[in-house]
Amino acid sequence: MSPRVMDQPTATGPAPEARRLKGRGTPWRERFFHLSLWASLAVGVVFLVSLLVYVVVEGWPRLDSRLWSNFPDIIDPTQAGAQSAIMGTVWVIGFTALYCLPTGVLTAIYLEEYADPHRWWNRAVEINIQNLAAVPSIVYGILGLGVISRGLGFGQTVLTASLTLSLLVLPVVIISSREAIRAVPQSIRQASLALGATQWQTIWRQVLPAAVPGMATGSILALSRAIGEAAPLLLLGGLTFITFNPTGVHSQFTVLPIQIFNWISQSRAEFVALASAAIVILLVILLAMNSFAIWLRNRYSRTW
Repeated sequence: MSPRVMDQPTATGPAPEARRLKGRGTPWRERFFHLSLWASLAVGVVFLVSLLVYVVVEGWPRLDSRLWSNFPDIIDPTQAGAQSAIMGTVWVIGFTALYCLPTGVLTAIYLEEYADPHRWWNRAVEINIQNLAAVPSIVYGILGLGVISRGLGFGQTVLTASLTLSLLVLPVVIISSREAIRAVPQSIRQASLALGATQWQTIWRQVLPAAVPGMATGSILALSRAIGEAAPLLLLGGLTFITFNPTGVHSQFTVLPIQIFNWISQSRAEFVALASAAIVILLVILLAMNSFAIWLRNRYSRTW
């Protein structure tokens, strides 16, 4: 009998060559690589949990209604709160979403459905969008200070902060929206066009409803990044001590990251507890936004 026939699997078990390979076990290099991955994960998780525990323990005495109902107070930190920072964050992020989400979604629709990828200007736009997604946030702060705040004369207002953060997260919104649109099968488009629908009707009634979960998830994650930014807003001159809430886009503002930075800079221990409590509030907002994005993706995503 030939060796080829001898090595074929039988009813009693695998072939002799397969048994020999199985007996050798996992190579040590593969085991070492797996252990390295688990060790890296453990280090990151341990440091993250330690940081969260430290922040919660430090801020626990100030996690009460005074934190979100009172305004900042540099004289009596036991009665100080972050109402102006919380409301300023809501105003800034709300107008950031109003400015960047429609622009990002429309840009993604154009690049995916209308733009000719062989045209040099469309390729240039795509390359620049990918490059802008990796630009440090402080560069956007410089741009906002020089062009929006001083060049356009908007000053240190909610409008300036919203436009600057919109530029910061716009590449992320465009890229995530393009990926969501690209995930819709071409057969959906072809079937709609074959039934007599126009290209815009196909996009509006077929492509966008199928891509909304992915687009919404990417947009929420982009806004989650914007809500934690402090460097560009500090460069724009965001105030660290405000005892009033914004009343419009031309109002002065402060946000939670700037308020936390101000309290951490103080030498008194009461401000450290106050800053830790504000960090917990900011983390709760971020986790709520990320959880909503995960729920939205799992609830409405489709498998093609």
